[in-house]
Amino acid sequence: MGDFYIADSQKWYPLGATRVRGGYHFATTAGASSCALVLYREGKTAPVQKISFREEDKTGDVWNMTLTGGDFSGLEYAYEADGKLLPDPYGASFRGREKWGALNQGKKPLRTPLIQEEFDWEGDRPLEIPYEDTVIYRLHVRGFTRHSSSGTAEHGTFSAVAEKIPYLKELGVTAVELLPPTEFEEVILPEGAGKNPYVKEEPTGKINYWGYTGGGIFAPKASYSSGKEKHPVTEFKELVKALHRAGLEIIVELFFTGNESPVYALDAVRRWVERYHVDGVHLVGNAPLKLIGEDPFLSRTKLLAVSWDGVDGGRRKHLAEYNDGFMEDGRRLLKGDEGQINALVNRIRRNPKSCAAINYMASTNGFTLMDMVSYDRKHNEANGENGRDGSDSNYSWNCGVEGPTRRKKIMEMRKKQIRNALMLVFLSQGTPLLLAGDEFGNSQGGNNNAYCQDNETSWLNWNQLKTNSDIYEFVKYLIAFRKAHPVFHLAEEPKVMDYKVCGYPDVSFHGVKAWYPEFENFRRQLGVLYCGEYGEKADGTADDFFYVAYNSHWEPHEFALPHLRGDRKWYVAINTDEGSRNGIYQPGEEKILKDQKRFMVQPRSVVVFIGK
Repeated sequence: MGDFYIADSQKWYPLGATRVRGGYHFATTAGASSCALVLYREGKTAPVQKISFREEDKTGDVWNMTLTGGDFSGLEYAYEADGKLLPDPYGASFRGREKWGALNQGKKPLRTPLIQEEFDWEGDRPLEIPYEDTVIYRLHVRGFTRHSSSGTAEHGTFSAVAEKIPYLKELGVTAVELLPPTEFEEVILPEGAGKNPYVKEEPTGKINYWGYTGGGIFAPKASYSSGKEKHPVTEFKELVKALHRAGLEIIVELFFTGNESPVYALDAVRRWVERYHVDGVHLVGNAPLKLIGEDPFLSRTKLLAVSWDGVDGGRRKHLAEYNDGFMEDGRRLLKGDEGQINALVNRIRRNPKSCAAINYMASTNGFTLMDMVSYDRKHNEANGENGRDGSDSNYSWNCGVEGPTRRKKIMEMRKKQIRNALMLVFLSQGTPLLLAGDEFGNSQGGNNNAYCQDNETSWLNWNQLKTNSDIYEFVKYLIAFRKAHPVFHLAEEPKVMDYKVCGYPDVSFHGVKAWYPEFENFRRQLGVLYCGEYGEKADGTADDFFYVAYNSHWEPHEFALPHLRGDRKWYVAINTDEGSRNGIYQPGEEKILKDQKRFMVQPRSVVVFIGK
């Protein structure tokens, strides 16, 4: 097969293994006095060759070499630093991680296979959909299709996500967010393992299902790839290309422990954008936000994080704040807590000029939407932590019975509260996000911290799509409704002023009396008027007028309706209290009001009036 030899090289970047003419370039950082590249044939224990890095090819702490000659097919590599075998921290993929949850895989030295073929992107590029036109669907690659009901060929894989693209298109979302798709360590070791000599390093038997742990952050997860050959890099790229062809963006979550160097973290984000064409990155954990947020290379990439305080994202709006603030305020409003009207006004309007706002009502680290209306408290016994894990502040209401029930009145109330929650998300100015499964009433049995539940607790049961088809149809309708009416997703935050001098502010807030907002602590009613003159449709015409009446009280309240100029009339477009019709009046079938001056909004309901 012939030996490999080092060619002259002064190239120290990029780190990792890069294919070059006639061979490969290797670069790695190692705080060691000596470093060597160790080459293996696939499946073989003994190395083919060990090649030491030369001192003259070292720049700072970066060892690099360009290797040519010999047969590179079927080769894998690792590094040896001061005699210790180590995986490449910049490795694009790893052998030995193909089986999900294998308890012995952590003991095997990880090798990175050399990628032989160039991927044909066929002109693919990130889509760059503006935040105001974005609807995000957040999913776990394994849990999304692992259940036998998913109808996919290879359950729990990147290719299975691609199979669900027609479903995502029909739903109407524009972006898919993946919980960490990286080569994380899912096998949980006892706390203190590797640090405390008295702690055994045997696996606990629990699985870190979500992926918020250390590992190979540059590599797509091998166990998320399909088939016997397991090519995670190619399969992930195929998923990205398929999503882009369908007009869907892809956002990946990258988890940082805080032990990484800032440059390493920046390199990881850049690598996913450059090599995988992802449209966005959700930075989770402890990332150097200022360094990443102000990086010119990433100025056209969606970057999502808890907060971007003190970060200048430049002229293009590509940063987005992503936290539980909207969810917590929204849930407290839904359950009827006092003092929530001020918060509601802020959340409905919020869309900062320099930083987008991601709005959601359910997240992985909390109740699903169905569990939010089915449980007053968490039920995390299956996690094995005696109920100590998971948040106690769920701001939920079970509508009268804890957990599953067949009582018709309670189920009707739960469905209405779900409709109310969805209205908050999709009629607010920020970017809406839907947790996968919420569109068909997915439940985790009250577990609000299912981080270790690799089973039917976390896997989506697609049979629920038929059982709760009404929820699905309502979500699909709301997404289409939002897209059709730009007043609900303006490019800039509403000014609450009539700056076009058309007789109405862009957005205005009201109480049960029109033009008189009421913010007393006991108030639970709010009216919001949207002036269509401030929203331009795709055909260049002005949008319609809308009045949204929120009543989170357990009693009905009569709302006075703002007067419409000209021959416009108020019609009911959505009424979450009308469960018999799923709250929906299809376009052109809206119900005209006999009384154009007032309307009785039923308890715990949201009504949308269209003025046309």
